[in-house]
Amino acid sequence: MLAVAGLAVWRGGVALDAFIALVGLVVFGEYVRLVARIAPDPARMGAAVITGAIYIGWGALALIVMPTPLLVAVMGLVICTDTGAYFTGRALGGPKIAPRISPSKTWSGLAGGMAAAGLWTGLFTLGGAWMISGLGPTGPSLAEALHIANLGVAVLAGAVLAVAAQAGDFYESWLKRRAGVKDSSRLIPGHGGFFDRVDGLLPVAIIVGTAWALGAPA
Repeated sequence: MLAVAGLAVWRGGVALDAFIALVGLVVFGEYVRLVARIAPDPARMGAAVITGAIYIGWGALALIVMPTPLLVAVMGLVICTDTGAYFTGRALGGPKIAPRISPSKTWSGLAGGMAAAGLWTGLFTLGGAWMISGLGPTGPSLAEALHIANLGVAVLAGAVLAVAAQAGDFYESWLKRRAGVKDSSRLIPGHGGFFDRVDGLLPVAIIVGTAWALGAPA
């Protein structure tokens, strides 16, 4: 998945947009499969499908409209959140957040995911500032990069977005538990479906992409 996504990001342009749109359609199909097992009548099924179309479509559109560096930052943040949460949760254990929805998620894991995401956004922001400092007459400067970058805000934003990523994970876990299935599909052998891989990415993409669109120059 990372290799294919990386190739799409490297190609950029229409290829990247088409890849995001295709993944979004597959995720939507898996979502409909889940809610079809849950909805007790056609009216609620229709409402659930509309809700999913907005949620998944918004996330996919946000990824399409944001510039590639921001897309890389968002993907890296979600990966760091998942990785930090997994290893910290395994190492420290402790109280579960919502055992009836996702028995493996712990508060220590959430803290680890927030720390990893904050570290990622801090380093990514510092790297961008270092590249910007290279445009000056003296060339790249770490001191100038530290002056340009607002690392405190970047780290805090990463930690907050990690909570959003975990919320997306919990949302899909709740859907799967209600549907009585382990994975959203079997499209990725040994890893479930596409929804299982992007559940945390969707809410982060919505938040970041919408914020960027609202702040982007006309």
